[in-house]
Amino acid sequence: GTLLLAPGDSVLAPLLLLHPPTPPALSSCCQPDESSARPSAPPTEACSAVPEPWRFDCYPERGAIVSRDMCESRNCCYVPQHTGQDGVPWCFYPPDYPSYSLVSVAVLTHQVSFPCTHIILDNKSAIPVPSASEKASDPQYVLQLCEEPLGLIVRRRSTGAVLLNTTVAPLFFADQFLQLSSSLPSQYVYGLGEHRSTFQHDVQWNTLTMWARDVPPTEKTNLYGVHPFYLALEEGGHAHGFFLLNSNAMDVVLQPAPAVTWRTIGGILDFYVFLGPEPAAVVQQYLEVVGRPAMPIYWALGYHLCRWGYQTSNATWEVVTSMRNYGIPQDVQWNDIDYMDKFLDFTYDPVHFDSLPELVKDLHAHDQRYVMILDPGISSTQPQGEYWPYDEGLRRGVFIKDAHGNTLIGKVWPGLTAYPDFSDEATHEWWFENLQRFYKKVPFDGLWIDMNEPSNFLDGSTNGCPSNNIEDPPYTPGVLGGLLRSKTVCASAQQKLSSHYNLHSLYGLHEAKATASALTRLLGKRPFVISRSSFPSQGQYSGHWLGDNRSQWKDMVASIAGILSFNVLGLPLVGADICGFSEQTDEELCVRWSQLGAFYPFSRNHNALDSKAQDPSVFSPSARAAMREALLLRYSLYPLLYTLFHHAHAHGHTVARPLFWMPLFTFSPRPQVPQDPLTYGIDRQFLWGRGLLVTPVLLPGADSVEGYFPAGRWYDYYKVREQSPLFVCIISLGKNILLSAPLDKINLHLREGSIIPTQRPNLTLWVSSGQPLHLLTALREDGSAAGELFWDDGESLDTYENLQYAYVLFTVEQVASYITVESASFYGVQSRPEQVQVNGQEAAFTYKDNKVHIPENK
Repeated sequence: GTLLLAPGDSVLAPLLLLHPPTPPALSSCCQPDESSARPSAPPTEACSAVPEPWRFDCYPERGAIVSRDMCESRNCCYVPQHTGQDGVPWCFYPPDYPSYSLVSVAVLTHQVSFPCTHIILDNKSAIPVPSASEKASDPQYVLQLCEEPLGLIVRRRSTGAVLLNTTVAPLFFADQFLQLSSSLPSQYVYGLGEHRSTFQHDVQWNTLTMWARDVPPTEKTNLYGVHPFYLALEEGGHAHGFFLLNSNAMDVVLQPAPAVTWRTIGGILDFYVFLGPEPAAVVQQYLEVVGRPAMPIYWALGYHLCRWGYQTSNATWEVVTSMRNYGIPQDVQWNDIDYMDKFLDFTYDPVHFDSLPELVKDLHAHDQRYVMILDPGISSTQPQGEYWPYDEGLRRGVFIKDAHGNTLIGKVWPGLTAYPDFSDEATHEWWFENLQRFYKKVPFDGLWIDMNEPSNFLDGSTNGCPSNNIEDPPYTPGVLGGLLRSKTVCASAQQKLSSHYNLHSLYGLHEAKATASALTRLLGKRPFVISRSSFPSQGQYSGHWLGDNRSQWKDMVASIAGILSFNVLGLPLVGADICGFSEQTDEELCVRWSQLGAFYPFSRNHNALDSKAQDPSVFSPSARAAMREALLLRYSLYPLLYTLFHHAHAHGHTVARPLFWMPLFTFSPRPQVPQDPLTYGIDRQFLWGRGLLVTPVLLPGADSVEGYFPAGRWYDYYKVREQSPLFVCIISLGKNILLSAPLDKINLHLREGSIIPTQRPNLTLWVSSGQPLHLLTALREDGSAAGELFWDDGESLDTYENLQYAYVLFTVEQVASYITVESASFYGVQSRPEQVQVNGQEAAFTYKDNKVHIPENK
């Protein structure tokens, strides 16, 4: 066989020619360091000598009751354990398990792929990645290849830390079973989406299954998206990343050694190791491979309102009007599937939603926007000649075929449906023409693509699925339902690029790409797309919401980990359904969630059919006021948020960040690694950018909240904003602090050294963005601070690439004639200045209690 191993920091990939497994002696050159060594005792003694955390499962099949005979038939160790530790395998590989041996190494001058015998999909078909052209001139790593058994060890050159060590367990490279294990340098592992979990993954025998699936977010379940990338911290705070470019169903097993096992049922082993060494640099390097996120259109960052169950366009309109009457900001109104005629895509109900075109015109007249849902399932049962999307799609052959070459029929909301094959460029053109035809009736502004795992109310199709090793592979990862076809189409279904077996988890990505392209052609502006299913590189085409959550406090808590994870995974435009989708919220929960949701990068309130309304206008005056204040706060911070998205687009930065992203010292001129282990597991607080700390209330009945403050000076945001002489400055060495948190407040703090651009908020971002700037400055002890602003017209394509923007470091670097700074406040000034100059001219100012305020436009 042949195997491509492609460490991401190297631009030359070694091609390894392998002999099949034989029982070799362990090569001394490949012994891992002492912390990750496997016992080397003879087989009769070795089994019991293997420490439990280092036992790699030899019988991973779900539901199997493994006997000694079953285990030993695989030449594995069988040691029942009774320590009470869940997850420890009873059947595991011995140290001398047969493996591959290395025959020769050839250095390639560019990346290529070698598919397995069974699989025709290579990595170039999954997503485009940069081609390697030359060897790294000064690699940060040391790469060691071991011959017998085959092993690959990657160490960080500067510290000697082992980042990858595949000698800890056998390698398997078979037609439908590929397995690769490695030690991990620590228990601090992040990413590996999409799963409902804490931000830091549990390494106590935790199996994370990846196979896109329509299911309300549930722990220990494969969810909507697939992201086989993790970020891991090392001792001392260095970080690295690992990306397996593979779209087949897989299990990723974390165990307490700590170690990781990748177990996939197709494709190739094409992986990247990113050296960082800062966490932010790891994400930047990852996004250099999969692609940086698109710059969103300005109104994407406003407040969005939706529900399933408005029932009529007039009822939808009434909510919009009510929001305006109460002075509550709103940029975008959405509709769920109830706007459609019989749930048919590219239609609207002519009776209940007859005024929809007029509603959209009214939204546009008020500088607001309209977004509607689309599902991929196209009804196949309408009378011939009455439903153009199906008739024309059938004529052009754009639908997924079954194993016999016939159009595969499943079932979703409109009944029996066909599924567009978005891996085919012909489907993209058909999709665009459908949108173009509907746009002439309803001039929508963006699209919400749902049910694109793809979802199916049947298992497979109306005709079932064939009985073969594609539908029922020798090993099936732990997918919900136990079958690859559970609530989706047959794995053996045929698409343009390959079988659905290989393309399933790419379906949402392919649809997002087609949708973003269609909107760009249709509107000539930045496309706004929110997708449920996702895959690496998705951020180039869409944002994401975290799916069908519940109106429960624990779901609100879990949303923070979700937002942080997707920022690490390259989808910064992410949010959860504010106040919860299913079940029934209550006023306190909805207020607290609205405060938190005001700081989601993508902020949308959405709830389910038959639930009571939960938009801000329906609550008591005090609750309504608290929600309004939170949204006005978001709108005032729009210049900061927009600038953060620019850096995500241009440089691969995150928008919402975990606390450990922050270096220990803010005045260092060079990037630093995180040095505060107390921040590594925090996912109840987060940062916007470098300097704005968000500490939400996440428990019912609370009027205070405990937050962790990393070392440094932290300024109370509200005191700074209100120019209060009694400003609060917390000087922390790294500690938890109890904060007052009445129901109308979410705690915000500015880190020393930050300058935050703000604007006077209004009911839409279009109006808000025309207001003068106000700079909030939190000085370091040495009197320094820095800030920045990216500004353009908010909607044109490629403004950064075409140099059609202003970039301001609070001395303007490129002139922005339509931006004025109304006033600026500087906190932490130790003594009264003799003079203040703005743009080289002396300016009037006031000084009081460590604060300088410049009140006039300058």
